[in-house]
This record gives sequence, C-alpha cells and structure tokens, in this order.
Amino acid sequence: MSSDSGVPPVTPPAIPEAIAQDIAKARRLEIWTLLWTGSIVLVMGLVMGSSQAMKSAWIEDVLSLVPAIVFLIALHFEKREPNQKFRFGYRRVNSLAFLIAAVTLTGVGGFLLFEAAKTLLMQEHPTIGPITIFGHTIWLGWLMIAALLYSVIPPVILGYMKHPIAEKIQDKVLHTDALMQKADWMTGLAGIVGVMGVGLGYWWADAVAAGFISFEILRDGIKNLRIATAELIDGMPRELENDDIADDALELEQALLRQYPDAKIQMRESGRYILVQIGNISVDEWRGIDSNVLPERQWRVDQISLKCPTEAER
Repeated sequence: MSSDSGVPPVTPPAIPEAIAQDIAKARRLEIWTLLWTGSIVLVMGLVMGSSQAMKSAWIEDVLSLVPAIVFLIALHFEKREPNQKFRFGYRRVNSLAFLIAAVTLTGVGGFLLFEAAKTLLMQEHPTIGPITIFGHTIWLGWLMIAALLYSVIPPVILGYMKHPIAEKIQDKVLHTDALMQKADWMTGLAGIVGVMGVGLGYWWADAVAAGFISFEILRDGIKNLRIATAELIDGMPRELENDDIADDALELEQALLRQYPDAKIQMRESGRYILVQIGNISVDEWRGIDSNVLPERQWRVDQISLKCPTEAER
C-alpha cells in the first residue's frame, strides 16, 4: 500500500486553441451525423421490404447513432468542474463512452454475421416484388437500391472528415465513430449487391452480401473493445489504431526516467488525457518536471504527481 505525498501535481499546459477548435468541429460533425443518419434510417425503413440485406443495413444504421450520441454526452459532462461527489472531475466519462461505442461496433459486426449465417443455413428465399407509385408499377428493388445509394454518401463524407480530427484530439470515441461510418457505407454497398442478386434470381446473394463485410466490422469492434477495456482497468495509454502502447506515453516515460533514473513510472488514460504517477523517489529528491520532457502533444498530460512509500514499504 502507498499514499500520496501531498506534493501538488504539476499543472499541465492548457489545451491549445487549435485542439479546442478541433473538439468543437468534432461536436458539429456528430450533430450532423445524427441528422443525416436519422434521415437514412427513415428512408431505409420505408423501402426495406423483406430483404435481409436491407434489414441488416437498417439495423446497422440505427446502431450507428450510438457513438455520436455518447460522444456528445461525454463532451457535455467532460466540461463540468469537479464537485463534492466527483472530486477528480468528469474527464473519464470519455472512457465510458468509448466502451459503449466499442461494444456497439462489435454488436453490429456480430449481428450481421449471425443474420447472414442464419439466412444461409435456413435457405430463406427473399422476394422483392413490384410496387405502385402514382399509378406506375415498378420493381421495389429499384427503390431499395436508391435508398442504399443515399445511405452510402453521407457516411463516406463524415467518416473521411472525422478520422483526421480524431487523430489530432486523440479521441477514441470519435475514432470508433469513424469506423462505424466505414461500416455504414460498406454495408450499403453490400446491400446493393444483395438486392441486385435477388433480382437476378440468386437467393443466396442477399445473405452473402449482408454477411460478407461483417468480419471486418467485427474485427474492428473487438480490437476497440480490447483497447476500451484496457483503458478502464488503468492500462498504459494505447494507440488509436491498435492495442500497442501509445507513442506519447513511451516518449514521456523515457524522458522522465532520464530525469529520475530510479523512479517507478505509472501511467493511465482518462479519456483523451494521460495521468502519470512517479514512485520510488523521496520528497527531497523531487525537483519538479522539466516541461521540455513532455511529449509533442503536451496538452494530453493532464497530471503528473509524486507517490511516496508508507512506513511499511520503507
């Protein structure tokens, strides 16, 4: 067991204005995501019919609202000041939002795979019949294809815009949402192939198209779920793209060890921020932290504190 020494933590540099602007831009993108995706869900629901690919694409679009919603909620709480009940503040709510977004992405991939496998095993033959609109009878498949094309365009644009911002602000929720946008447009394209296949008489094309892309979505979901779990159990900060330890954390650790060679460095993530605790040095040895040792993204270092041993550990 150990206790905090009472030495005040180093105050990190304020968030740069450029980062604050990127966070505000991300917020606007998520609002647009809710509006565009809401319209896609409505259009897809109107022409869904009995197509398995359409049903899967519609459910996937509904679930894709979750990362945007939890990002906006987390951003709202993150700005709150510490209080009597939450004395460390609310910055870690971003970690909870990341877990929810990762679970959602994993659920989408798993659902698509399950539905495709079930349809193929049961040999369900979907039918896409005609529909009469304003006195004209047309094949419903054309309306499905038009709706699917519409469902592809916004996610391509939004995902393209979100990915570089997620990298700049090191926000894993936004990064997961960019992956969800990728899942959206890939599912839409697979759905188009499936509807066309049914129209040509290939009953299995609908299910194959619905499940073809599920492996990639499921892989991304499981990867992000591992990172989110590591973050919540105080693992070392991770990269956005994979489960490797973040370069920012490794760079900071090496710099601190150069200043305090015998120190024990502990780090964890709190949302997009890094918290550091330095142990195995005494109060008398503490000389503060040279700001030059902080990583390039200095704003990520939210707190550096000193941890001293108790009498039992001495």
